[in-house]
Amino acid sequence: MIDGVVLQASAEEMTAAINETWILTVTFLIFFMHAGFAMLESGQVRSKNVANQLTKNMLTWAVGVTVFFVIGTGIEALASGGGFIEGMAAGSGNYVGWLYGAVFAMTAATIVSGAVAGRAKLRAYMTYTFLLAAVIYPVITAFTWAAGAYGAGGATTGLVARITGALPLVEQAAFADFAGGMIVHGMGGIAGLTAAAILGPRMDRYDGDGSVNVIPGHSMTFAVLGTLMLCFGWYGFNVGTAAAFDTGGSGIEGTLGQAAMTTTIAMAMGAVGSAAVSLLRSGKVDTLYTANGMLAGLAAITAITNTTHWLGAFIVGILAGVQLPIVFDFVSERLGIDDVCAVFPVHGSAGVLGALLMPFVALPAALPGEVFTLSSVLQQFVAQLVGVVIIGGWTLTATAVVWYVLKLSGQARVSPEHERSGLDISEHGTNTYPEFGRGSSGPTATDGGYVEDEGIVRPDGGVANDGGIKMVMGFIRPDKLSDVKKGLAEVGAPSLTVTNVSGRGSQPAKTGQWRGEEYSVDLHQKVKVECIVADIPAADVAEAIQAAGKTGEPGDGKVFILPVEGAYQIRTGESGQSAV
Repeated sequence: MIDGVVLQASAEEMTAAINETWILTVTFLIFFMHAGFAMLESGQVRSKNVANQLTKNMLTWAVGVTVFFVIGTGIEALASGGGFIEGMAAGSGNYVGWLYGAVFAMTAATIVSGAVAGRAKLRAYMTYTFLLAAVIYPVITAFTWAAGAYGAGGATTGLVARITGALPLVEQAAFADFAGGMIVHGMGGIAGLTAAAILGPRMDRYDGDGSVNVIPGHSMTFAVLGTLMLCFGWYGFNVGTAAAFDTGGSGIEGTLGQAAMTTTIAMAMGAVGSAAVSLLRSGKVDTLYTANGMLAGLAAITAITNTTHWLGAFIVGILAGVQLPIVFDFVSERLGIDDVCAVFPVHGSAGVLGALLMPFVALPAALPGEVFTLSSVLQQFVAQLVGVVIIGGWTLTATAVVWYVLKLSGQARVSPEHERSGLDISEHGTNTYPEFGRGSSGPTATDGGYVEDEGIVRPDGGVANDGGIKMVMGFIRPDKLSDVKKGLAEVGAPSLTVTNVSGRGSQPAKTGQWRGEEYSVDLHQKVKVECIVADIPAADVAEAIQAAGKTGEPGDGKVFILPVEGAYQIRTGESGQSAV
């Protein structure tokens, strides 16, 4: 028989250990949202700006979390009425609480990167991230949540609570934001919109008459996969905020289940609402709006996920999804603000909407007096409105000051030349997609050179080409480039020049959609291959390109043979056939 073992830890110690393990687990889940943001944002920008978005997401965490550790927690404590030194995570030892707060702060920061994509200098964005982590976000949490009390169910002890308590007939109501619907997502969306407005739109986004040009992102796949990653991590936000297992009999199962249910329903209804609006507008369900709608539903329910009736979760999600395309069009067409990744309708207006809807969809126990009456609803609405105005006002003001200073100093935006060439090259010196790398068949050398008896190196096979020089120019499918390189090597063709081009011939135009707006795709992506031949028959080279590039479907491309009047080698000064 096995004897019982006396428990060496007290119930309080066990509870504390379980709580900290829970907090760390959901913290890691929220951190994983950065992978989702990276994919979502890089999918919505052009291919020439992908590395820039990925770099910004990594540095947001690397710089922001460090600044929040050294400065932000102290500022938060100071703004809450405490001491800076005592509040610093570097000295307080509350490292679990700091890390939990840091993932919230960095989520707010990374939202901004999607709004200013494609034209902001990296140094400008990182300057703002530094200040957001050090001052802007910590002040907001001091205004609302108790300092360091992330996951405390949205307890408000700061400026918002004091103002609400001073208002007549509203003393019993308190601003409620359970998991950061307004404090994190609403704040991030408003900050992104403000920065994008000050920075100005991307080149070619608007015509001289103010009409909007659609600039599609480069990968719908990235955008959708990033969305699903965010949805997964969002459970850490909403369900994870129910962080305390020692509930004194209040029923942790009820809180966890309520948060999980409302989060899931609002997410689903957000997608349905956006998809329905796009269907009514264009007769087609827009993929990106559907994805963005899921996130808008999540942003809207985040503040009130623990207090909302199941029917309210349906209402909040649907309204968040419906407002998204409407607000996005208003921002881009009426206000002329180029919000690249739609961060304001996804996070900003959705976060505001959810916070303000709280009293209308809440369970009675969450309202003043724990009853659902007109008086209790109005009191709670005023409290919610006070919180939204203070958070939104501080965010807009602080963000505007930072970006105006950057703009006036000439440090906010890249040069037109750099914007044209893409931020991957200008800011990072890299190409996300080196289009002309090795194919699946491995490296294929296309300059089959040989050495004549006199020691002269010829770049091709030594077969006469009527004593002249010709250019063989082929327009092929991008995915056939590796096959064409191999085919040219097999016929002993010389070195070649490869260029990404767009054009049209007999291939019919297609219609594309980006966030519900149609655009004509009449210029198709091709790769142009140019071979200058002297000793190899041009017809052999043309036939090699044709055979290797053929699929049998419309759009395979064409091959042309052109005469070349002359050629000069820059290094030696040779001219004519010997220069080739």
